Amino acid sequence: MKISATIITCNEERNLPRAIESLRCCDEILVVDSGSIDRTVEIACKYGARVIEANWRGYAGQKNYASDQAAYDWVLSIDADEALSEDLEAEIWQLKKNGPAHDAYTVPRLAQYLGKWILYSGWHPDRKIRLFDRRKARWVGEYVHESVVSDGRVGELTGNLLHFTCGSLSEHLKSMDRYTTLAAEEIVARKLRVHARHLLLDPAWTFFRTFFLQQGFRDGIEGLTIAYMASLYTFLKYAKARFMGGGK
Repeated sequence: MKISATIITCNEERNLPRAIESLRCCDEILVVDSGSIDRTVEIACKYGARVIEANWRGYAGQKNYASDQAAYDWVLSIDADEALSEDLEAEIWQLKKNGPAHDAYTVPRLAQYLGKWILYSGWHPDRKIRLFDRRKARWVGEYVHESVVSDGRVGELTGNLLHFTCGSLSEHLKSMDRYTTLAAEEIVARKLRVHARHLLLDPAWTFFRTFFLQQGFRDGIEGLTIAYMASLYTFLKYAKARFMGGGK
Protein backbone atom coordinates (compact mmCIF):
# COMPACT_ATOMS: atom_id res chain seq x y z
CA MET A 1 0.00 0.00 0.00
CA LYS A 2 1.54 3.29 -1.12
CA ILE A 3 0.03 6.64 -0.22
CA SER A 4 0.13 10.04 -1.91
CA ALA A 5 -0.43 12.99 0.41
CA THR A 6 -2.13 15.94 -1.28
CA ILE A 7 -2.25 19.55 -0.10
CA ILE A 8 -3.87 22.44 -1.94
CA THR A 9 -2.25 25.80 -1.24
CA CYS A 10 -2.38 29.53 -1.83
CA ASN A 11 -0.03 31.69 0.25
CA GLU A 12 0.60 29.08 2.95
CA GLU A 13 4.30 29.68 3.69
CA ARG A 14 3.61 29.89 7.43
CA ASN A 15 1.72 26.60 7.75
CA LEU A 16 3.19 24.40 5.02
CA PRO A 17 6.45 23.24 6.73
CA ARG A 18 4.52 21.83 9.71
CA ALA A 19 2.08 20.00 7.43
CA ILE A 20 4.76 18.44 5.22
CA GLU A 21 6.97 17.42 8.15
CA SER A 22 4.07 15.40 9.60
CA LEU A 23 3.69 13.30 6.44
CA ARG A 24 6.63 10.92 6.88
CA CYS A 25 4.32 7.95 6.46
CA CYS A 26 3.48 8.92 2.88
CA ASP A 27 5.31 7.81 -0.26
CA GLU A 28 4.64 11.05 -2.13
CA ILE A 29 3.73 14.58 -1.12
CA LEU A 30 1.91 16.53 -3.82
CA VAL A 31 1.25 20.25 -3.45
CA VAL A 32 -1.21 21.85 -5.87
CA ASP A 33 -0.76 25.62 -5.71
CA SER A 34 -3.15 28.21 -7.10
CA GLY A 35 -1.11 31.37 -7.57
CA SER A 36 0.78 31.91 -4.32
CA ILE A 37 2.74 35.16 -4.22
CA ASP A 38 4.69 34.26 -1.07
CA ARG A 39 7.29 31.50 -0.59
CA THR A 40 4.81 28.60 -0.61
CA VAL A 41 6.11 26.95 -3.80
CA GLU A 42 9.74 27.46 -2.79
CA ILE A 43 9.12 25.91 0.63
CA ALA A 44 7.20 22.97 -0.85
CA CYS A 45 10.11 22.18 -3.15
CA LYS A 46 12.61 22.63 -0.33
CA TYR A 47 10.76 20.03 1.78
CA GLY A 48 10.70 17.51 -1.05
CA ALA A 49 7.14 17.88 -2.31
CA ARG A 50 6.15 17.61 -5.94
CA VAL A 51 4.50 20.87 -6.95
CA ILE A 52 1.86 21.48 -9.61
CA GLU A 53 0.64 25.01 -10.25
CA ALA A 54 -3.01 25.05 -11.34
CA ASN A 55 -5.86 27.52 -11.66
CA TRP A 56 -8.42 27.57 -8.85
CA ARG A 57 -11.37 25.20 -9.39
CA GLY A 58 -13.17 25.67 -6.09
CA TYR A 59 -12.33 23.66 -2.97
CA ALA A 60 -13.81 20.32 -4.04
CA GLY A 61 -12.66 20.74 -7.63
CA GLN A 62 -9.11 21.60 -6.60
CA LYS A 63 -8.90 18.64 -4.24
CA ASN A 64 -10.27 16.27 -6.88
CA TYR A 65 -7.68 17.60 -9.31
CA ALA A 66 -4.96 16.94 -6.73
CA SER A 67 -6.23 13.37 -6.22
CA ASP A 68 -6.26 12.80 -9.98
CA GLN A 69 -2.63 13.96 -10.29
CA ALA A 70 -1.38 11.78 -7.42
CA ALA A 71 1.07 9.00 -8.21
CA TYR A 72 -0.80 6.41 -6.11
CA ASP A 73 -4.45 5.41 -5.77
CA TRP A 74 -4.48 5.76 -2.00
CA VAL A 75 -4.69 9.46 -1.14
CA LEU A 76 -4.25 11.21 2.20
CA SER A 77 -5.68 14.70 1.81
CA ILE A 78 -4.88 17.36 4.39
CA ASP A 79 -5.09 21.14 4.39
CA ALA A 80 -2.02 23.31 4.81
CA ASP A 81 -3.11 24.31 8.33
CA GLU A 82 -3.36 20.67 9.42
CA ALA A 83 -0.83 18.06 10.51
CA LEU A 84 -0.84 14.42 11.52
CA SER A 85 -0.48 13.72 15.23
CA GLU A 86 2.13 11.15 16.21
CA ASP A 87 -0.68 8.68 17.03
CA LEU A 88 -2.27 9.10 13.62
CA GLU A 89 1.07 8.78 11.86
CA ALA A 90 1.80 5.53 13.73
CA GLU A 91 -1.66 4.24 12.87
CA ILE A 92 -1.11 4.89 9.17
CA TRP A 93 2.29 3.16 9.28
CA GLN A 94 0.52 0.11 10.76
CA LEU A 95 -2.19 0.30 8.11
CA LYS A 96 0.46 0.30 5.39
CA LYS A 97 2.12 -2.71 6.97
CA ASN A 98 -1.05 -4.77 7.36
CA GLY A 99 -2.95 -3.53 4.31
CA PRO A 100 -6.30 -1.70 4.27
CA ALA A 101 -9.48 -3.46 5.36
CA HIS A 102 -11.68 -0.65 4.04
CA ASP A 103 -11.85 1.64 1.02
CA ALA A 104 -11.74 4.89 3.00
CA TYR A 105 -11.04 6.00 6.55
CA THR A 106 -12.36 8.81 8.69
CA VAL A 107 -10.10 10.60 11.13
CA PRO A 108 -11.04 12.75 14.14
CA ARG A 109 -9.90 16.37 13.94
CA LEU A 110 -8.61 18.21 17.01
CA ALA A 111 -8.60 21.97 16.50
CA GLN A 112 -6.44 24.61 18.14
CA TYR A 113 -8.21 27.96 18.42
CA LEU A 114 -6.58 31.10 19.83
CA GLY A 115 -3.80 28.84 21.11
CA LYS A 116 -6.07 26.37 22.95
CA TRP A 117 -7.08 22.82 21.98
CA ILE A 118 -10.87 22.72 21.70
CA LEU A 119 -12.52 19.56 23.04
CA TYR A 120 -16.17 20.62 22.90
CA SER A 121 -18.22 23.31 21.10
CA GLY A 122 -19.11 20.78 18.39
CA TRP A 123 -15.50 20.86 17.17
CA HIS A 124 -14.31 17.45 18.34
CA PRO A 125 -14.13 14.72 17.16
CA ASP A 126 -15.44 16.25 13.88
CA ARG A 127 -14.72 13.06 11.90
CA LYS A 128 -13.92 13.44 8.19
CA ILE A 129 -12.83 11.04 5.46
CA ARG A 130 -9.25 12.03 4.65
CA LEU A 131 -7.58 8.74 3.68
CA PHE A 132 -9.23 7.01 0.74
CA ASP A 133 -8.88 4.96 -2.41
CA ARG A 134 -9.49 7.55 -5.13
CA ARG A 135 -11.05 4.89 -7.36
CA LYS A 136 -13.98 4.72 -4.94
CA ALA A 137 -14.21 8.26 -3.56
CA ARG A 138 -14.54 11.89 -4.69
CA TRP A 139 -14.73 15.31 -3.12
CA VAL A 140 -18.16 16.99 -3.33
CA GLY A 141 -19.44 20.48 -2.49
CA GLU A 142 -19.54 23.39 -4.91
CA TYR A 143 -19.05 26.28 -2.49
CA VAL A 144 -18.06 25.58 1.14
CA HIS A 145 -17.87 22.59 3.47
CA GLU A 146 -16.45 20.23 0.88
CA SER A 147 -16.26 16.58 1.91
CA VAL A 148 -15.26 13.17 0.59
CA VAL A 149 -17.98 10.72 -0.42
CA SER A 150 -16.97 7.08 -0.80
CA ASP A 151 -19.01 4.33 -2.44
CA GLY A 152 -16.89 1.70 -0.68
CA ARG A 153 -16.49 0.50 2.89
CA VAL A 154 -15.54 3.22 5.37
CA GLY A 155 -13.47 2.51 8.47
CA GLU A 156 -12.25 4.68 11.34
CA LEU A 157 -8.81 5.71 12.51
CA THR A 158 -8.43 6.93 16.08
CA GLY A 159 -5.40 9.25 15.98
CA ASN A 160 -6.17 12.95 15.72
CA LEU A 161 -5.59 15.11 12.68
CA LEU A 162 -4.41 18.37 14.22
CA HIS A 163 -6.08 21.49 12.84
CA PHE A 164 -4.36 24.79 13.56
CA THR A 165 -7.17 27.29 13.08
CA CYS A 166 -7.23 31.01 13.77
CA GLY A 167 -4.48 32.39 15.98
CA SER A 168 -6.27 35.71 16.44
CA LEU A 169 -9.77 37.15 16.25
CA SER A 170 -8.69 39.34 13.34
CA GLU A 171 -7.70 36.22 11.43
CA HIS A 172 -11.02 34.59 12.28
CA LEU A 173 -13.02 37.61 11.11
CA LYS A 174 -11.09 37.74 7.86
CA SER A 175 -11.74 34.07 7.06
CA MET A 176 -15.36 34.42 8.16
CA ASP A 177 -15.89 37.21 5.64
CA ARG A 178 -14.64 34.96 2.85
CA TYR A 179 -16.59 31.86 3.86
CA THR A 180 -19.88 33.65 4.58
CA THR A 181 -19.73 35.12 1.09
CA LEU A 182 -19.32 31.64 -0.37
CA ALA A 183 -22.14 30.31 1.81
CA ALA A 184 -24.39 33.19 0.71
CA GLU A 185 -23.59 32.50 -2.94
CA GLU A 186 -24.64 28.89 -2.40
CA ILE A 187 -27.95 29.97 -0.85
CA VAL A 188 -28.67 32.22 -3.82
CA ALA A 189 -27.57 29.59 -6.35
CA ARG A 190 -29.96 27.07 -4.77
CA LYS A 191 -32.73 29.71 -4.97
CA LEU A 192 -33.48 29.48 -1.26
CA ARG A 193 -35.45 32.36 0.23
CA VAL A 194 -34.07 34.19 3.27
CA HIS A 195 -36.76 35.04 5.81
CA ALA A 196 -36.71 37.13 8.97
CA ARG A 197 -36.41 34.01 11.11
CA HIS A 198 -33.09 33.20 9.45
CA LEU A 199 -31.72 36.56 10.58
CA LEU A 200 -33.34 36.68 14.01
CA LEU A 201 -33.77 33.13 15.28
CA ASP A 202 -31.10 31.04 13.56
CA PRO A 203 -28.12 33.00 14.99
CA ALA A 204 -29.56 32.74 18.51
CA TRP A 205 -30.16 29.00 18.08
CA THR A 206 -26.61 28.55 16.78
CA PHE A 207 -25.20 30.22 19.89
CA PHE A 208 -27.41 28.16 22.23
CA ARG A 209 -26.55 24.88 20.49
CA THR A 210 -22.81 25.57 20.41
CA PHE A 211 -22.38 26.96 23.92
CA PHE A 212 -24.87 24.85 25.84
CA LEU A 213 -25.92 21.71 23.95
CA GLN A 214 -22.42 21.08 22.55
CA GLN A 215 -20.88 22.15 25.88
CA GLY A 216 -18.85 25.03 24.54
CA PHE A 217 -18.85 26.45 28.08
CA ARG A 218 -16.36 23.70 28.96
CA ASP A 219 -13.87 25.28 26.55
CA GLY A 220 -13.83 28.47 28.65
CA ILE A 221 -13.56 31.92 27.10
CA GLU A 222 -12.49 30.32 23.84
CA GLY A 223 -15.72 28.32 23.81
CA LEU A 224 -17.74 31.48 24.41
CA THR A 225 -15.91 33.14 21.53
CA ILE A 226 -16.54 30.17 19.23
CA ALA A 227 -20.27 30.23 20.05
CA TYR A 228 -20.53 33.96 19.41
CA MET A 229 -18.57 33.76 16.16
CA ALA A 230 -20.69 30.81 15.01
CA SER A 231 -23.85 32.86 15.56
CA LEU A 232 -22.28 35.80 13.70
CA TYR A 233 -21.38 33.47 10.82
CA THR A 234 -25.01 32.34 10.63
CA PHE A 235 -26.29 35.92 10.58
CA LEU A 236 -23.77 37.11 7.99
CA LYS A 237 -24.35 34.30 5.49
CA TYR A 238 -28.11 34.97 5.50
CA ALA A 239 -27.72 38.76 5.47
CA LYS A 240 -25.31 38.58 2.54
CA ALA A 241 -27.60 36.17 0.70
CA ARG A 242 -30.53 38.55 1.21
CA PHE A 243 -28.61 41.48 -0.24
CA MET A 244 -27.52 39.27 -3.15
CA GLY A 245 -31.17 38.62 -3.94
CA GLY A 246 -32.00 35.64 -1.77
CA GLY A 247 -34.79 37.47 0.00
CA LYS A 248 -36.53 38.75 -3.10
